[in-house]
Amino acid sequence: MRLLFLGTGGYHPNERRHTACLMLPEIGVILDAGSSFFRVSSHLMTTELDVFLTHAHLDHIQGLTYFIVPMLKGDVASCRVHANRETIASVKEHLFSEPLFPVIPPFQFLPLEDRVSVANGAATLTHCPLVHPGGSLGFKLESGGKSLAYITDTTVDGSYTEFIRGVDVLVHECYFPDEYSEWAAKTGHSHTSPVALLAREAGVGRLFLTHIDPQRSDDDPIGLATARAIFPETYLAEDLSEIDF
Repeated sequence: MRLLFLGTGGYHPNERRHTACLMLPEIGVILDAGSSFFRVSSHLMTTELDVFLTHAHLDHIQGLTYFIVPMLKGDVASCRVHANRETIASVKEHLFSEPLFPVIPPFQFLPLEDRVSVANGAATLTHCPLVHPGGSLGFKLESGGKSLAYITDTTVDGSYTEFIRGVDVLVHECYFPDEYSEWAAKTGHSHTSPVALLAREAGVGRLFLTHIDPQRSDDDPIGLATARAIFPETYLAEDLSEIDF
């Protein structure tokens, strides 16, 4: 199965990275809808989409407003947006308030269930709570004996280690390098070493770091060598990169 990193930045876009969005085009699954969501229409392989939102912060939902044209053109027959009830209410009330965005795309908003079957049963998605200001969710997708975990907007605290244990691919936020660990704690985000230690402890296959501080657009914003010294199979995700798992 193919995973596309459509957006790998946090907070706001910069010249190198748009904000959070992952896509599995073969099964029509999208994780978060940040500013990179405009890229979805170029990678469609299904006429139905399932979008899963981790939380309602703008850098994870703003792209929903971009999708009215593909839906009205008929490129996508249906788009289901899954999130907890609080996130759905925030999206409807605030993002799609009439003064802000007067025409809501024809999404089907669905409160997130404990276990969601997608792509006609070809994959299942489960979730767990994460600690972050305003709350967030971690997702795990399982299909054909393979597994992917997506953990964003949280500080590593050990509470979700068992949830991600043994996954083939862990996509985890790493907003800061280690020298800004104090800011990670203050803002509810993660820094390099704890994420790599978590990947090692949980026995995951590969670790991809994402949700990078937009003030950093250089080639090594998080100290990749530091992470690889702890967990060698660590990679820095880049916009429009893709992997198979």
